Amino acid sequence: MAEQKRADYASTRPQATGAWVAGVEEGSPAWEAGIEPGMRIVSVNGVEPRDIIDWRWEADDACCELEVFDPRDDTTTPCELWREPGQDWGVDFTDVLFDGIRTCVNACQFCFMAMLPPEARATLTLRDDDYRLSFLQGNFVTLTNVTDDEAERIITCGLSPMNVSIHAITPEVRRSLIGRHAQRGIDVLERILSAGIEVHAQIVLCPGINDGEELRATLDWVEARPGITSLAIVPLGYTKHSRRFHSSYSDDLEASRNVVCLLEPYQARARKTLGITRFQLSDEFYVDAQLPVPAAETYDGYPQFYDGIGMLRSFLDETALVARERAPELAQIDARLAEKSLQALLVCGEAARETIDAFCKTASPAGRVRTFAIRNDYFGGDVNVTGLIVSEDLLAQLPEGLAGTLVVLPEVMFNFDKLTLDGDTQARILDELGHRGAACAVSVPNPGDYLDALLAALDGKRP
Repeated sequence: MAEQKRADYASTRPQATGAWVAGVEEGSPAWEAGIEPGMRIVSVNGVEPRDIIDWRWEADDACCELEVFDPRDDTTTPCELWREPGQDWGVDFTDVLFDGIRTCVNACQFCFMAMLPPEARATLTLRDDDYRLSFLQGNFVTLTNVTDDEAERIITCGLSPMNVSIHAITPEVRRSLIGRHAQRGIDVLERILSAGIEVHAQIVLCPGINDGEELRATLDWVEARPGITSLAIVPLGYTKHSRRFHSSYSDDLEASRNVVCLLEPYQARARKTLGITRFQLSDEFYVDAQLPVPAAETYDGYPQFYDGIGMLRSFLDETALVARERAPELAQIDARLAEKSLQALLVCGEAARETIDAFCKTASPAGRVRTFAIRNDYFGGDVNVTGLIVSEDLLAQLPEGLAGTLVVLPEVMFNFDKLTLDGDTQARILDELGHRGAACAVSVPNPGDYLDALLAALDGKRP
């Protein structure tokens, strides 16, 4: 069950290039200098900033000299900023990248973008592979488009940790999986590891391609490189629009168990020699293999949580924690729902149903809080996670008559603009469910937030 904090796609608004100012804190050095939202920082100490990294690097002292462009009169004005020790400059930008996003040069067999519905909007098909977003936001990158100068920048600026997709180590397998630039990624990875950059790595495991002996070879390669402090292994996911893949580990219990067994000696050696598990399987493998998920201590503090590593264990443990620490609030739920003649439906993907059921049983022994799992017909294939629920499926599968129902939608199905993957707005969905008679709330899908959402809705607060 690879649940996410938020849907893994960004704003749909077009981004203008340049260091455009989005906000200025009142009383800050930037505010005192007269910088306002809508202006653009042209240079910092004579350097044109490419991204937020340049801004932080160049503006690291007590003073910095800027050139600021004001589009209202097309003027560029020099100014000097001063700050006290520990004080922030007080300026926020519209984006962390000022010179545009680096796009992918690969042709990965398993690329999810190639499996999108033909009607998907263009912004969803943007294939980013930007090393800066690896450091700033935890995106996984292949490093295949990184130049020598950019590799040196990673080292000089200490952009650590980096999140890097490896997938396979044998040259011919990598080339088959990734494309003709595959070796470049390994060359850059070796260079930054040698310079002391910490790396969290990832393998997307494809049945019959990079599993079995190839997986073993890749694990051996990683094991010999201590700078790779964690390795996530996640299964191939495919949609009904895939031309290449029509099955994965979700369809093969034995294959899933084989992967679990193959990893165990590597995990045991890492725990013995390093005190960490290091080699981590995504939750889906344990679900697909019908095996219990490991204990929390084996997840090394969850460094790859948002890659679907340990989310299931974390949810179960947090459910137990909420039951212990918020027992009086939990005890109110059934009675208050009954008082208002309400039932609550926690909307989720099919992969999350059994796990969220554990919270529902804890919150409502009387069964007034239940999961409502949405089947993903929009993507099809083996797509079943909560973050990829779309409006089309949600509205088609929820009942037309929802009087007496509190519907709790997962925040992760919306992007930062509160849009679903099929382009609907959160406001319109809430309005439609309201017309069906439902009370609605939106919640991060974890036990504490679910409880907060239920209590807030029962108090009559808006989502």
